[in-house]
Amino acid sequence: MEASWLESRWARPLYLAFVFGLALGLLQVIKLYLRRQRLRRDLRPFPAPPAHWFLGHRKLLQEDKMEKLEEIVEKYPCAFPCWVGPFQAFLFIYDPDYAKAFLNREDPKSQYPYKFMTPCLGIQGKGLLNLNGPKWFQHRRLLTPVLHCDILKTYVKVMAHSVSTMLDKWEKICGTQDATMEVFEHINLMALDIIMRCVFSKETNCQINSTYDPYIKASSEIGEIIFYRLYNFWHLHDIIFKFSPEGHRFQELSKVLHQFTEKVIQDRKKSLEAGMQQDNTRKKPQDLLDIVLCAQAESEDSFSDADVQAEVSTFMLLGHDASAASLSWLLYCLALSPEHQERCREEIRSILKDGSSVSWDQLDEMPYTTMCIKEMFRLIPPVPSISRELSKPLTFPDGRLLPAGMTVVLSIWGLHHNPAFWKSPKVFDPLRFTKENSDQRHPYAYLPFSAGPRHCVGQQFAMLELKVAIALILLRFQVAPDLTRPLSFSNHIILKPKHGIHLHLKKLPGC
Repeated sequence: MEASWLESRWARPLYLAFVFGLALGLLQVIKLYLRRQRLRRDLRPFPAPPAHWFLGHRKLLQEDKMEKLEEIVEKYPCAFPCWVGPFQAFLFIYDPDYAKAFLNREDPKSQYPYKFMTPCLGIQGKGLLNLNGPKWFQHRRLLTPVLHCDILKTYVKVMAHSVSTMLDKWEKICGTQDATMEVFEHINLMALDIIMRCVFSKETNCQINSTYDPYIKASSEIGEIIFYRLYNFWHLHDIIFKFSPEGHRFQELSKVLHQFTEKVIQDRKKSLEAGMQQDNTRKKPQDLLDIVLCAQAESEDSFSDADVQAEVSTFMLLGHDASAASLSWLLYCLALSPEHQERCREEIRSILKDGSSVSWDQLDEMPYTTMCIKEMFRLIPPVPSISRELSKPLTFPDGRLLPAGMTVVLSIWGLHHNPAFWKSPKVFDPLRFTKENSDQRHPYAYLPFSAGPRHCVGQQFAMLELKVAIALILLRFQVAPDLTRPLSFSNHIILKPKHGIHLHLKKLPGC
């Protein structure tokens, strides 16, 4: 009798819970099925490469061979749908007319991958990278003057000093003999040194001591995890990712990045407070961190503590990452093309002589070197893609339509290797960027810094840093590739060399 009483007491609630759970599960399955059908319907006008029914194009996208993407660009003109698992799809585009229609709008950044990057930029804050709407416009308007020409002119000597520090290290390693060296590690530290000294006015000596080594390692590994998550269907879900081994590691690395950026912010706050106590006046803001902290002091509604950390993290992490990758690819391209390297060296030597002093005006007198830099950005764009989520329907020039809510990825790599607009796209040819050739080209066929309202705010800074660095390097060293160590790409948000870049360095006489 007692057992029967217990069964009757507990069986009904358990039965109801089971039925409720089953109904929720069934509703979720129906929801996912309808989502898949809607995506298939919306993307039907765009042919696509064969995809696995469950994994989608994951294998294609996670391979490190960019040649696969080039084959797709040639086979599927304009665009192709990319499936990430059975219930998520993006539209990859790489046609200039498509890019123009896409970029001349004010669509918000897509949640993939920018949502995944938010935790490593700040706990709750958002920076230029992942902000949208009026707040993005407010931050952009406030920070743009930091990278104005008049400010950039003052950075030339600072950049030259950081580059010279790296080259002095190379000379010590090489000695009197030619040497083979992995240069990406050195360039990475040099780029971080430049960002810290120019944008944050902070002396780090990171090229000499190992203080920032944990930051460098954490920033590299966290990029790998973000890209891995982007094309892994299961890890698109926050809860599943959080409890995965990659999720745990991501949280650990984010803490490392936060500790370094927080120290930069706190050191500056103490410095500003000490200056206020001495003369009881607030000095004119000198750099990005000054501007952000002054804006916060005037109104915390404009910049919370989390927002300050997010902006500092954005410039530290992506600024130095993209600069390091750009200079590494430029050096690699010139190592593979000795005739272009020598022509750049002759041009630089005729202007800078021995390189003992470098000025803004001198850097503006190097047209051939500038063309080589632009061709590097075409051949190996450090930022291979950008994405947006459509806030309203988008009609492309050929009449094909995408509804609101769809994620569109502009493949800058695909755009720059599109054989319909670039003759022999795999060949490094700086003459593509003569004035005559540039004028004849579609204005949206070359977009290394994006275009439209959200083009890269650091474009001029990046070009300046590349000119200073490559000029001083070529005056002191001749570079050649180590053909025993072929290059492979590592898919991050920033395109990097997977196993570094190994070059033969030859010290030039008289330098």
